[in-house]
Amino acid sequence: MSAFALNNVYNHYLSTYAPKLTRYDTHKKDELNQIYRRIVKQAEDSPLYLPDYSKRTQVFAVGIKEDARDLKNAISSLTSENSSSVLDKKVAYSSDGDILDVDYIGSDSNVDSGFDIEIRSLASPQVNIGRFLPSDDMLLDTDSYSFDLEINDTDYEFQFTINDSDTNRAIQDKIVRLINRSNIGISASIKDGGDGLSAIRLESNSTGVRNPSGTIFQISDNDTSRRSGAVSYFGLDSIAHDPTNAVFVLNGTERSAYSNSFTVDKSYEVTLKGLSEEDSPVHVGLKADVEALTENITSLAGAYNDFIRRAAEYTQNYQRSNKIMKEMGALANHYSSSLDAVGLSMKTDGTIDVDQDLLYRSAEVGDPKTNLGAVQNFANALIRKSNEVSLNPMEYTNQVMVAYKNPGKNFPDPYNTSIYTGMMFSSYC
Repeated sequence: MSAFALNNVYNHYLSTYAPKLTRYDTHKKDELNQIYRRIVKQAEDSPLYLPDYSKRTQVFAVGIKEDARDLKNAISSLTSENSSSVLDKKVAYSSDGDILDVDYIGSDSNVDSGFDIEIRSLASPQVNIGRFLPSDDMLLDTDSYSFDLEINDTDYEFQFTINDSDTNRAIQDKIVRLINRSNIGISASIKDGGDGLSAIRLESNSTGVRNPSGTIFQISDNDTSRRSGAVSYFGLDSIAHDPTNAVFVLNGTERSAYSNSFTVDKSYEVTLKGLSEEDSPVHVGLKADVEALTENITSLAGAYNDFIRRAAEYTQNYQRSNKIMKEMGALANHYSSSLDAVGLSMKTDGTIDVDQDLLYRSAEVGDPKTNLGAVQNFANALIRKSNEVSLNPMEYTNQVMVAYKNPGKNFPDPYNTSIYTGMMFSSYC
């Protein structure tokens, strides 16, 4: 299999099973070693099972593994580099959420007054719109055609064949499928021009002017392996919108960026959404400690509720998936009285309801770390449980136990490890 084909398979796996990778999916060497040791230990003591390899089981196991990862990442996003406590993380705010979003990613020891930013233009992608052709006609000769597409300093060749019965629309659809399936950073579609006319629309996934040519991708068939002529006929090289950089004024100094998402002073992660009025900058800063604290706890409850709702959906479709619901319910009930005292009450469906007034008073009076210590303990327990589920989602599937192992006298079993623990190691391991 060629390297290009392998790359397509890998990209398909990423887009299907791991669409939301974050910085929390990267690990240090010692962290990976710890995960490996836990896998070996778990397989060493695990009974021998006869797994269920049905499609439904695979979908459930991968789904519950990904949901557990999402829960862990959501909790991790509420901590900082210097502390694993959800009670310490500072929260940034934007004076106009319609214009920009912001997250604080700096050190909790840094205290600043924020910054002012005026957005003058947003970064935009390159858009090519081809010739509008009659959908039912075809003026190109029957033959094999190809064209070259250059993007990110890499050249790709696309080949297709025009048969006697093919129409403009049929070949346009074929070219769109070829480009979309390649996953090279361009989204292709058909633009309807009315009166039976249609054209190919190409849009880059990235934004900004990154090279002297002023383009993100270029298309030609001047030096291609098959017959040329398709590029000019379909107008694939016709640029309708040049890529642009984001332009903004940061504390009085004009700057630019390739993307609408960037960092400021290694402390703020900014995402531009709209333009600000002239001489009316948006202010970005840190929320007061109490506000940040209550927002983090509310986000923690939201992440837990999302996991419970998805697990409940699995329960309706998969016979044994109520095991995870029972375990999560037992975990939450252990902390229910302490959480209820600070405004987090358990509902009958297993989710958490947040009383914002009571939570705010609990954070405002006395030492928040003492008053809200149960919240941190609950978060730590959720992290441990999500690690367990991620490590062995097959524990929650229908399995037939064959035999117990002799307790305390077992050895590492790499073959069982590959079957029972970790399930499928996704791109992030």
